[in-house]
Amino acid sequence: MLRLAAMALEITRLLLGVVIAVFHRPLATTIMRHERALDVYFRSRGVYLPAPLSDSTAQTLYFTIGIFICLIEAGRIWFSSGY
Repeated sequence: MLRLAAMALEITRLLLGVVIAVFHRPLATTIMRHERALDVYFRSRGVYLPAPLSDSTAQTLYFTIGIFICLIEAGRIWFSSGY
């Protein structure tokens, strides 16, 4: 069985995944806004990088990452609890 401190860490990771999944739209919008600004900065200096993702693709990506974290952490909690 997990000790209390280790279980608190696992629960925190699980909640992080839930927060990412719930707030995937504003998170993706903010990150993509910064990525587009970086893209403009580098292109103005002659460095051509691949185009940034679209907003809908970034939203889907962050939602998937959040759900994946939730599933992994739920599995870790389940298997470490001994059931």
